[in-house]
Amino acid sequence: MITSGFDYHAPGTVAEAIGLLTSLGDEAKILAGGHSLLPMMKLRLAEPAHLIDLANIHELRGIQSQGDVIRIGAMTTENELINSRLIREKLPLLAEAARQIADPQVRNRGTIGGDIAHADPANDQPAIAMALDATLVLQGARGIRRVAAVDFFYGPYMTVMQSDELLVCLEMPPMPSGAGCAYRKLKRKTGDWATAGAAVVLQRSGDVITKARIGLTNVAPTPLRATMAEQLLVGKTLSPDLINEVALHVRTICQPQEDLRGDVEYKTAMAGEMTKRAISLAAARCS
Repeated sequence: MITSGFDYHAPGTVAEAIGLLTSLGDEAKILAGGHSLLPMMKLRLAEPAHLIDLANIHELRGIQSQGDVIRIGAMTTENELINSRLIREKLPLLAEAARQIADPQVRNRGTIGGDIAHADPANDQPAIAMALDATLVLQGARGIRRVAAVDFFYGPYMTVMQSDELLVCLEMPPMPSGAGCAYRKLKRKTGDWATAGAAVVLQRSGDVITKARIGLTNVAPTPLRATMAEQLLVGKTLSPDLINEVALHVRTICQPQEDLRGDVEYKTAMAGEMTKRAISLAAARCS
């Protein structure tokens, strides 16, 4: 289908974009990579009167180490994450997950900020951001505020971001030396969204797990951080029984929606299975 009519805006600065959002209000939508919004517009599921394209705002791009965090501009593409030496060395989970997103064409255009701000529970980056303890930096007419990724989502396509705010960057602490990570994702075919996915970060002292983070993709109305399952791991030595116990707990917090990828029971079971696989691989990568 063809989209409904809209006015197109291409601001060159964050301040200009925020000014447009402030003046246009709810009639405006932000265009980042476009792979989520444009299909919705073609299906008339979204009919914004104004489209604000962020492609010309260079301050929203780039990956930098700043103090004790890695700063990633919201308009940084998935391919830029994959190709960044800094990301591969300091946040390897981010690069691993990006390689599993859709296909090369999508990864060349799709942005990490668009993936997160769209708040589709099937998108990969929200759960990754949770597992990496990311902070999302929002800028609006009232200034800058920081929101933890675990507090950002409250429903399908719904976030705490105000109508005059932009997601300008993500701040993530580098993974500790010796930590292991993995993202395991079940999908029907290349380019499809996850039937279920699990992101895991583990840190060990000897054989004892000292830190665990688990983020889940597409198994609830929002991405999930499995905090109780994480607590089951900390202070213990990894074993098949412990991994099974964690997977069973993960299944109890899942609330997937039935669709062509599977029914509720199947998706819930696969959330547990992806968690088991991600835990095992992350543990094997600990040094």
